[in-house]
Amino acid sequence: MRYLIDTNVLIRVIEEYDVSKNTKSILEDYENIIYVSSESIKEFIHLLQNKKIKSLKQIRTPDLFDLIENILGFTIKYVDKSHLRTFARLDLVEGHNDPSDRLIISQALTEKLTLVSSDAKFPKYRKYGLNFIPNR
Repeated sequence: MRYLIDTNVLIRVIEEYDVSKNTKSILEDYENIIYVSSESIKEFIHLLQNKKIKSLKQIRTPDLFDLIENILGFTIKYVDKSHLRTFARLDLVEGHNDPSDRLIISQALTEKLTLVSSDAKFPKYRKYGLNFIPNR
């Protein structure tokens, strides 16, 4: 199966924080393809540079791509025009207006990927067809 992990799950995996049993089984199943949005990478770099998160591994931002692709074995899904078209059509849902989250949701919708996230607001997008698995 194909999954897109959100920024918060990516951070938990890189920093070796706990993820739910369900998320762990998804990530450890070698038959699954795990995608990371380029938007999540941008967010991760921004959080590191602004010291909103402190990396336990002292990751240098140029090494982040190697870590994601070669060490973790995830595939980077770059934002393209089709994702932006979905983003433009996606209505704001009550209480949630984070553009990065909405772009990641748009990628999942466009590519028909199951989105894995800890964000409690993401289930509100199921009405648009979002396949969502909570990391709890």
